[in-house]
Amino acid sequence: MTITLNGEPYALTRGETITELLARLGIDPRGVAVERNFLVVKRDAYSTTQVEEGDQIEIVNFVGGG
Repeated sequence: MTITLNGEPYALTRGETITELLARLGIDPRGVAVERNFLVVKRDAYSTTQVEEGDQIEIVNFVGGG
């Protein structure tokens, strides 16, 4: 299965949830925002939102400053 992850093709061997994808990538879900097919996914829905063939996933890190 192939998705687009941050603008690049990315292969998955099986369907995963957003939570599983973030874990695979070694990303702490508390420090990012995730968009699936141009819609922001609420953090409490990461574990129930299934990544499907052809999805466009964007993961954005929060950056603090001042």
